[in-house]
Amino acid sequence: MRVLAAVLSLVLLPVTAAAETCNDALATVFERVSPAVVAIQAMKINKAKPQQRFETIMGSGVIIDKDGQVLTNAHVVDGAASLQVTLDKGTRYPARVMGLDPVLDLALLRLDVKTVLPTARLGDSSNLRVGDEVLAIGNPIGLDQTMTRGIVSGLNRILPGVSDQPMIQTDAPINPGNSGGPLVDRCGHVIGINTFISEDAQSIGFAVPSNAVRAVLRDLREVGRVVRPWLGMQGRGIDPRISGIVRLPLTPGYLVEVVYDGSPADRAGIRGGHLSVVVQGEEYLLGGDIITAIEGTPIRSHLDYVTKVRRLRPGQRIRLTVVRDGQPREFALTVAERPRLPSDLAG
Repeated sequence: MRVLAAVLSLVLLPVTAAAETCNDALATVFERVSPAVVAIQAMKINKAKPQQRFETIMGSGVIIDKDGQVLTNAHVVDGAASLQVTLDKGTRYPARVMGLDPVLDLALLRLDVKTVLPTARLGDSSNLRVGDEVLAIGNPIGLDQTMTRGIVSGLNRILPGVSDQPMIQTDAPINPGNSGGPLVDRCGHVIGINTFISEDAQSIGFAVPSNAVRAVLRDLREVGRVVRPWLGMQGRGIDPRISGIVRLPLTPGYLVEVVYDGSPADRAGIRGGHLSVVVQGEEYLLGGDIITAIEGTPIRSHLDYVTKVRRLRPGQRIRLTVVRDGQPREFALTVAERPRLPSDLAG
């Protein structure tokens, strides 16, 4: 399972009240969901270790379609030479990857079966509240069909350097082998796909919300990947604390810290940062351009930037308004499709 050791930030997004209350016994929920939970064995070729060519990765998954479509984590199956999936009753089937998304760490598999399989239902993650009881079902350290219990510990968690997708935080015990397994509510609905554990703490795990999963399923099925717009920059909103520490011209907006070589931003001449400054234990890379508007839409925060970029489309020609050395400037660039980056699925 991927491990994340990082400071977490909270993005305030709307969370609606729960629409349904279920009080079924935990054993009943397990009996309902566990037939759809599978164990995944991925055989990978390790080119970096001549004396240990083959590596076996164990993970979990959940059947979401009776014809054999299985959701799991991308890092479990990425680069696998062969895939074997073991069902609840012990039957094994070969599998192939239908689609893979390294950004959300999701993969959709297809089992080579001719029988109707049990399925689990994707729930509505927007109904979750902190304190709601949840269950994780999977195969930690090879112990098949294990269920652990906890609560939703936090919502809308952004994992720095991983994804801009807000995640579900839970204290339900999640261990290596749980990767790709379902996080389930008391109604037996899958409200998340377990993805990360924190290396520096106990009982802190993360899951991709079911609504985020549902949003990319069509692309995974039909295209095999998720098509996303990309400008080729990393950065953050301007923190007011910085202005009182450094003598640089700063204005509200999105501070560009890194520009990827060959990206649309690089070709357009956007500049990244070059001066490292630590503010209350957090490192900032200053000296880069500050984006204040995209296509005339004001950008004042990281969330503003992410929200606007998500609405763009590859091939679209756009106009950026930036502040450089205290002076406003405009740049034109063509939006690209986001490529796979070296940081994807790392760790």
